[in-house]
Amino acid sequence: MEAQTKFSVFIKDFEATLKQSFHVKDDIDQLSLERGLPPEILAKIMSKNPLSVAIPAEYGGRGSHVKECLELLSVASYESLSLSLIFGINIALFLEPISKYADPSVKADIFNRFLKNQNMGGLMITEPDFGSDALNMETFSTESKDSYKVKGSKHWQGLTGMADYWLIAARKKMDNGNLSRDMDFYIADNTKEKQQIKVEEIYDNAGLFMIPYGLNNLDIEIPKSQRLIPETTGIKMMLDILHRSRLQFAGMGAGFIRRMLDEATEYCKSRIVGTSNLLALDQIQYQLSRIQAAFTISSAMCVRSVEISGLENNLATNGLEANSMKTVVTDLMHESAQILTQVSGANGYRISHIGGRGIMDSRPFQIFEGSNEMLYSQISDMIIRSMKKKKVSNIFEFLKSQDLTAEASDYFKKNLNFDISSNLSQRKMVNLGRIIARVISVGYVLNMQGKGFRKDLVDNCIVMVQQEIAGLFSAFHFDNSVKVIEDYSSNSSWLKFV
Repeated sequence: MEAQTKFSVFIKDFEATLKQSFHVKDDIDQLSLERGLPPEILAKIMSKNPLSVAIPAEYGGRGSHVKECLELLSVASYESLSLSLIFGINIALFLEPISKYADPSVKADIFNRFLKNQNMGGLMITEPDFGSDALNMETFSTESKDSYKVKGSKHWQGLTGMADYWLIAARKKMDNGNLSRDMDFYIADNTKEKQQIKVEEIYDNAGLFMIPYGLNNLDIEIPKSQRLIPETTGIKMMLDILHRSRLQFAGMGAGFIRRMLDEATEYCKSRIVGTSNLLALDQIQYQLSRIQAAFTISSAMCVRSVEISGLENNLATNGLEANSMKTVVTDLMHESAQILTQVSGANGYRISHIGGRGIMDSRPFQIFEGSNEMLYSQISDMIIRSMKKKKVSNIFEFLKSQDLTAEASDYFKKNLNFDISSNLSQRKMVNLGRIIARVISVGYVLNMQGKGFRKDLVDNCIVMVQQEIAGLFSAFHFDNSVKVIEDYSSNSSWLKFV
């Protein structure tokens, strides 16, 4: 109880600092339109040591408790999705990997600089020619007596030119000139001359204006002590890092969706049309109920993430849950922003409006760390391979036998009760992945209800997901194999036919 009280004081103070910075001293709507965050605003926020939640207690931090990390992300995303992502990058893609995999000799200095000097860190995996195809990256390392030399190009890293530290993924160059199939991660300290990364270009990203993205050129020398130490292989270490990050999307999503819900509800209560407010309209009730269902699902995901994503767990094999959580919550984030914009009418069609801005800020969440379409396809592939292994062809029968979906699958038996082919087209794999991920999400909601979460929100959420899954199954069973007609211009001008 004492620790919880201390955190409640910490998070309330942090929340008050955000309100003071964004609503009293400055206007968050205007700040969100500027590139970067004014240094004095960032300094004020960072003076509260928000990143201490992801630093082990023995190094002066709050102990790397998932609950605290997710609540910090949620509080930040309620005010600013960009700010929350800045924290998410630092927590899941730098500090947690350092805590788990860095050589003990380098941890103290890194954590001290985060706590005392408000340093920041990011992760470099993506390359210009290899986006999601990380295993074929061309950034390479060569080993000498006391160090590793790392050369290559990386891009679309959040905090480009802003971070003090970087975790860099590279493949070892072998004696024959080929690159290893495995990969290593190295810590680059941008304050050291030989480790400085050259920023070639800052990108004009369409959303998330507070966060700089760009193209980076690497030609650096890293001391051997600054290589991460994998438990088994570098690829499994990368999966552990990325899966833990995807499971923490729930925190960012929960705060953002709650803000969309609060804004939409308040506007529809106050907006009078004829003799009543917008909230009296049936279609508005439906639309806001969609956001409310998203709020319930994202809350349940936070509960599940706390249960499984602690540093003591290796998440390399947790792809099904990591992919399901990341895809569904980011879809819900974007849909919630779309709904708020729609119900706000002309007011929503302003980049300074939180709904209109939220559309652009939430959209890249469906793309980075694996595009949702790719991850949905992977979900289907995991399920189908597991069904084959167990010699089960009926999708309901299989999901009913799995802990994650046993209870939830009963709510969708009408749609799920069919035999599945192992030879599905990619578009059907994506659709099936959407369905399975939502069944898993309802499982999270039911788990949360079992802990005492209010039943009326759960009941409404399940009805909403049932309707969505019914539509997804209709699309899944529809025979559509249409291909793009590449040379479509011949005999296709409408002017010829009038």
